[in-house]
Amino acid sequence: MLAKLLQTKLTVLALCWIGFIFAAQAQANCIVSETTDEKATLSPYELIDTVTQKVLSEIDRHRAEIDASAEEAVKQQQFECFVGEVDRILGQIVDFDWIALKVMGSDGRVASAEQKALFAETFRTGLVETYGRGLLNYSSQKIVLLPAEDIEDKRKVTVHQQIVGADATYPLDYTMGLKEGQWKVINVIINGINLGKTFRGQFAQSSQKHNGDIDKVIASWDSGITNG
Repeated sequence: MLAKLLQTKLTVLALCWIGFIFAAQAQANCIVSETTDEKATLSPYELIDTVTQKVLSEIDRHRAEIDASAEEAVKQQQFECFVGEVDRILGQIVDFDWIALKVMGSDGRVASAEQKALFAETFRTGLVETYGRGLLNYSSQKIVLLPAEDIEDKRKVTVHQQIVGADATYPLDYTMGLKEGQWKVINVIINGINLGKTFRGQFAQSSQKHNGDIDKVIASWDSGITNG
């Protein structure tokens, strides 16, 4: 039920999270947007709004390029290009390393550097693809950025958005942390679901199932939210 909810009404989750750890590169034959250093000067509220608009534009671009009569291999290549571009956009503001380490919980304290890096990559890759597909189902919902609060000297703030659909409105909250002078997404709460805690619980459950064997947890990891 939870997985269905997140992949339909709340597919815009991919705009922010997303678990995607070491920056994946778009393939050479993909269209890649120009990058800017705007993240260094924008407030956390402006960052979230800017990235939201960029991802929505990427959805529109991908849909316009889809050829329904094309071979499956071509469609898959187009999808991989789309996912790569979404990953690149999110990579500008998401602290992927920190999120992955928090998801590992207590296992992260005993994991080797190689295991941490491998989990980060596995986590990001799976999440990008899962929610990249979900993004393409985004249609009639409207995303509204709520008024900004006074940041002052805060090093952690919450940016509030709303997903307004035909039937209901869902809250979408981004936890942003100031790290080395730049604001980064470090967690997301969507419709009351704390994604950091959800994935951390999933990792702990898998670790228990595999008797603490981190390599097996990584090998069996599924970045889609499941019930078990």
